[in-house]
Amino acid sequence: SIVTPAVTSTAPTTTTVPPTTVPPTTVPPTTVPPSTTTVVAAPDAAAGTGQLRAIDVFAFVRVENEHAGGYVRDLFDYPADLDGDGCDTRSEVLQVDSITPAQVDIFGCTVVQGDWISPYDGLVSSNPGEFEIDHVVPLKEAWDSGAWAWNGLALVAYANDLSDQRGLRTVSVTTNRSKGDRDPSNWLPPSAAAVCPYIADWVEIKARWGLSMDQSEYGRIRNLLNGPCTGLLMAPLEPLPLSTASTPSAPPAAPSDQPDTAVYYENCTAARAAGAAPLHIGEPGYRKALDRDNDGIACE
Repeated sequence: SIVTPAVTSTAPTTTTVPPTTVPPTTVPPTTVPPSTTTVVAAPDAAAGTGQLRAIDVFAFVRVENEHAGGYVRDLFDYPADLDGDGCDTRSEVLQVDSITPAQVDIFGCTVVQGDWISPYDGLVSSNPGEFEIDHVVPLKEAWDSGAWAWNGLALVAYANDLSDQRGLRTVSVTTNRSKGDRDPSNWLPPSAAAVCPYIADWVEIKARWGLSMDQSEYGRIRNLLNGPCTGLLMAPLEPLPLSTASTPSAPPAAPSDQPDTAVYYENCTAARAAGAAPLHIGEPGYRKALDRDNDGIACE
């Protein structure tokens, strides 16, 4: 069982920036899909919901020893402004996660006020200074688990990924710093209610980006998924924003259901043996013959 300390809340604070100097957020809520991770009572509850069982996704994650050395945080270029709208990744996530329209300074796109609830410990505040943006799978953990082999564009895309809200979270400074770069084998959210959703997000990110788990990490997550998190569901994996190939690649083409002629798997057994499964539509090796239920995911 998971024993957690009592959660305390911080009263909302006020900003010293006059409201009249800032416009409402310019990031449409639809730019990042909401997290739909849920905990259910029975393992068969996924039938007909369109969601995935976390334990099924977990089964496709490789177990390997972590890569040693070479990590340099600056390689990930976080926070960046990848869409060129003047707002960096921290600002974008703060705006999306605020439960009311965030107020943004027009000079530099700095978020000066909003309303946030830290999912890890329940802290509530309107002061953005009390929050940091957590990479659910930390940058160093991603590096050690496979990102060391990625090209530079993929590293930056991972660190600043707004295409799936599960990768970046607005959390309290306290919990973000207590977590550091630790994996679930030695850190879990202090709020018991946050543990299973956190594990689902961790599994999703590792599977989606093709990252591995070490033995202790894999064992702790397996125990949770077979214990207190039995029946955990997650939303389907989103397509990656770009290739993680170790050499620079051309801009990603529009998704296609035609096979990539450069990568071909005779069957799902071959895809799994290569560590490529599941294959999403548009990814190298995907073809309709491997996608028996025509849901855009082959060999799941």
